[in-house]
Amino acid sequence: MSVEIDNLPGFHIRRLQQIAVAVFLEETQATGITPVQYAALYAVGREPGIDQRTLARTIGFDTSTIGSVIDRLESRGLMQRNAHPEDRRVRLLTLTSEGQRVLEEVEPGMLRAQERMLEPLAPEQREVFMDMLRTLVRGNNALSRAPSEPLDGRAARRAR
Repeated sequence: MSVEIDNLPGFHIRRLQQIAVAVFLEETQATGITPVQYAALYAVGREPGIDQRTLARTIGFDTSTIGSVIDRLESRGLMQRNAHPEDRRVRLLTLTSEGQRVLEEVEPGMLRAQERMLEPLAPEQREVFMDMLRTLVRGNNALSRAPSEPLDGRAARRAR
């Protein structure tokens, strides 16, 4: 073969994702929250009343995946769906008080996981690495099956 797998960025990105999930789950195991569930709880906590489609775009997940994530969070009593007052097909999401409590409980472990992931890098390399990751994600966002649109981006467009 003419290609060395160890020279492929995709190989290392996939491995880093596996490592990131493992470290997150290890640090947050007491809460039973997955990285995707954390992202959903965080986004809904940040913008209560967000609809399911917007949540999916915000955290970069397809709508069918986010539906099952919300189902699990709702069955645990952490999130609730409410009908939109003008469009009954749209479901607006809010955290329950238990969901807010779990979100606060998971935060220290989530932050420890982030530190552990970056630990092999020297402190001065961490910011550079994060800038490079953001550049790659933004530059390739449209190529994703579920492109993301951060909450801040929508707010900026609405303000124009």
